[in-house]
Parts: sequence; structure tokens; C-alpha cells
Amino acid sequence: MSSNVMLWKELLNKKFIICFFTGFTSGLPLFILISLLPAWLADSGLDLKAIGLFALIQFPFTWKFIWAPLFDRFSLSMGRRRGWLIIFQVLLLISIGFAGLISPNSQITIVTLISIVIAFFSASQDVVIDAYRRELLLDNELGLGNAIHVNAYKIASLIPGSLSLILADFFSWDLVFIVTALFMLPGIILTLLVKEPQLRSLPPKTIKEAVIEPFKEFKNRKGVKGALLILLFIFLYKIGDSMATALATPFYLDLGFSMTEIGIIAKNAGLWPGIAGGVLGGIWMMKLGINRSLWIFGIMQMLATLSFAWLASVGNNNLVLGITVGVEFFAAGLGTSAFIAYIAQSTNPKYTATQFALFTSLASVPRTLTNASTGYLVEFFGWYHFFIICFFLAIPGMLLLLKIAPWNQSNSE
Repeated sequence: MSSNVMLWKELLNKKFIICFFTGFTSGLPLFILISLLPAWLADSGLDLKAIGLFALIQFPFTWKFIWAPLFDRFSLSMGRRRGWLIIFQVLLLISIGFAGLISPNSQITIVTLISIVIAFFSASQDVVIDAYRRELLLDNELGLGNAIHVNAYKIASLIPGSLSLILADFFSWDLVFIVTALFMLPGIILTLLVKEPQLRSLPPKTIKEAVIEPFKEFKNRKGVKGALLILLFIFLYKIGDSMATALATPFYLDLGFSMTEIGIIAKNAGLWPGIAGGVLGGIWMMKLGINRSLWIFGIMQMLATLSFAWLASVGNNNLVLGITVGVEFFAAGLGTSAFIAYIAQSTNPKYTATQFALFTSLASVPRTLTNASTGYLVEFFGWYHFFIICFFLAIPGMLLLLKIAPWNQSNSE
């Protein structure tokens, strides 16, 4: 009984509550691009190839490390983290609400531009949130704190991927986007209420130092070979899972599920498994350590990809759809929790924004570059074989764990 009480006290810690809300506000705009945008475009009559290519609008997530040094170097009136954060959150609220006023049929160029703008503001917000969270949490809090962040990130997907899709069956798309945009308000309110994290080291004094030193420090700390292996691992660890879910909504539509079925079953079936995955991931990481968690959660993440192949072979079946989504949310939540915790512990507090942005930028490459090819792969191989390919693409990242996170090596070594 006492262990349960201690667990709830830990979860209700002020820092972890902040991690929940920052995770939610971080995930919302990304899942608008991943879930709501493809559904909007599919409903407007665009083909799978064109929708797949829309993944390229997420390039700001790949290149955010270029402007991240600005957030390490400069402070605004509300502080180095909160000042930048409030700006991007307000801009996201406005741009998301504006997007629904555009017609994909007659204004596809403007749709593309506003989507890129949302991606840029979202990527910039992520840089600041990641830096804020790394500076807020102590090293022994990284596992659970990042698990809560990832869990809230997943929960945010239920707004554009569930509520918004249900609303789309009854209301116009402009109203759907306005309602979805209003879910940025909790993050804005949080930013106004919280305090700046305590500085653990002095920020860079010049732009040159903010740009060059984060890369030099990482190379010197890990060595050239070690640094390259870590960067390659970050690129590959989530590639299979990322590609498998890139066209999830069009996949469900292709199997004959309605928007409402997708909203109620496909998205909400992931809620409780997602919460369980996030909470259990944090608890297990405290016992297992980050290295072993990367192994165990990564294998579960790979196996979850095969559930999509199962759904593709079964076809339109609500029970199988619910199981598939539940397994995916649970396993992907575990994998992402360990992955983000590993990235966080690999950063230097002095250059948190830039190094965190560099690592997460690499992690987002599969979601932007390789995911753009998913429509073509599905057209050529079909859904079933496409998901089998995604399973095998996850193997190289797992093999790199032998070098960068050996099973019996502690995280502090």
C-alpha cells in the first residue's frame, strides 16, 4: 500500500505535472500534421501519393537544430525558455485556426504554405519545451519525466486524430480546425503560470559559441566514432514504427472504416494502453535503467508494427482495429519514452536546446524524408507487405544498441 502511495506522490510531483502539459501542447500541432491534415486532404479527393508527399512539409522538424542556438543564446522578457515558448504557442493557435479557412481543392499551394508554417512553429516550440524539460528535471527524474511527456504527447494525438475526425462528420472543416486550435490554450496558460527552470550553467555569451560549442562539446565527450554511432542510432531507432504509422488514417479509410469509426475506435483504443505504456515505461525505466529499456521496449515496438500487417490481412474488423491501435500505442509509447530519456541524458545542460534539437532533428528525418515514400511503397507492395518491410527496417537500429547502450552497462558509464 505504501509503495502505491509513494508512486502517486511521485506522479503528482509539480515537475511531472508540468511535463504532462508541455507534452500535450508539444504533441498537438504535430499530430494535426500527421492525422488531421491527411484526413482533410483525403476527404478533399487527393490521392495517396500526393498525401504521402505532404510528409515533406515536416522538414522544419529535421532542420530545427539550425535555429536552436538562438534559444540558448537569447532571453526574452519572460525568460530564456518561457519568453520564446509563449510566442510560438500563440502563433500556433492562430495558424492552426486559420488553416481550415483554406480549400485544398482550389488552394493547394496555400495549404502547403500554411502547413509548413505550422510545422516551423511546432518544431520551434519543441526545441524550447525539450530544453525547458531537460533543465527542469534532475538526472534521476529523466526516465519518469520523459515517459510522462511522451504519454501526454500521445494523448494529444486523440484531439486531431479522434475528436476532430468525429467533428468532421458533422461540421465544416473550418470549424473543426478552430476547435482543434483552441486546445493550444492549456499550454499557453501553463507557460504564463510556471517559473523559469534554475540555470545549471551560464548560457552561451555569443552566437558563435551557441552555434559551434554544442557540436564540439558532444564530439569531445563521446569521441568521433562514438558520436557518429549515437547519431546513427537516433536516426534508425524509430524508423520502422514511424513509417508504419505515417499513413495510418488513409490506411483505415482504405479498409473501409468511416471517419467516426476511426475517431471512436482507432484513436480512443490507444488512450488507455497509451497511458499504461507511458506510466509503466517510466516506472520500468527506474528499475531497468535506460539502456535495458531501449532493448526491451524496442523489441516490443518492432512487434507492434506486425499488428498492422495483421489488420491489413483481416480487413474491416472493428475488434482487430482496436487491438492493433492499442498494441501500437502501448509499445510505441514505451519505445519513445526510453528513446527520449536516452536523448536527454546525452545532452549537456549548457547547450540543451541546440544538442536536444540536433538529436530530435535526426529522429524526425524518417518522419519527413522516408515517410514521403510511404505512399509509393504502399502502391507498389500493398499494405500487408509494406508493414512487413517496416518491421525489418527497425532491425539496424536495434543492432546499434550493442555499441551505444550495451545490456549490462549502466547509464552513467
